Amino acid sequence: MQDPRHILVIEDDHDIAQMLVLNLRAEGFDVHVAHNGEDGLAQVRQARPQLLVLDLMLPGMDGLDVCRRLREGADYLPIIVLSAKSSETQRVLGLELGADDYLTKPFSMAELVARVHAVMRRMQAAEHLAATRAGVLHHGRLRIDPIAREVHLGGRAVTLTSKEFDLLAFFARNAGRVFKRNELLDQVWGHAHDGYEHTVNSHINRLRNKIEDDPANPGYIRTIWGVGYKFLSPDDANGSAG
Repeated sequence: MQDPRHILVIEDDHDIAQMLVLNLRAEGFDVHVAHNGEDGLAQVRQARPQLLVLDLMLPGMDGLDVCRRLREGADYLPIIVLSAKSSETQRVLGLELGADDYLTKPFSMAELVARVHAVMRRMQAAEHLAATRAGVLHHGRLRIDPIAREVHLGGRAVTLTSKEFDLLAFFARNAGRVFKRNELLDQVWGHAHDGYEHTVNSHINRLRNKIEDDPANPGYIRTIWGVGYKFLSPDDANGSAG
């Protein structure tokens, strides 16, 4: 059985790792540490933590590779990325690979703890929402199962990353509504990351390549020029394609 308060820290700086352990354990979390990416991945698979605090600058396999490998799997693990690099490119790359939050070193331990609690609350809210909206969603040839986290198009299984699935399920539950990019960031990623709206664009482009018959002329995920996006069922004749 998974410990709902089990956190794994992957951090090669032993002093920072120890401070993280002390502060998170003081909050009642069960905390374990790995000092490189390979050991961290092994611990994720063995212990199945509920949250990962991940340093980007690791020896050998770096944090971005760890994040990429975890997001290729079916199980969703919340990830808070730590980095000494504060550039927009690093932040966007971390978010596009599926990080749930991003902190730049040096950071306040109080802020880190607050971010951990916030991510945990969002995960609990998402699990509760999934349980209350457990019905399978059907839109034309598209079938979305929120509990099994499976998508089928015309009977064929579609492989999605965790964030692609979350984005598609959110769209499908709110068919016909127009959403701005920052609203999608807030609803699907947890909070709006200013300036990272192109993260939404790249996820939508990948979704279109996987679920649309003609990604250049999408039927499900429509662009509303100058505003954002909306999802339409195939039998809905309204909306602007793009």
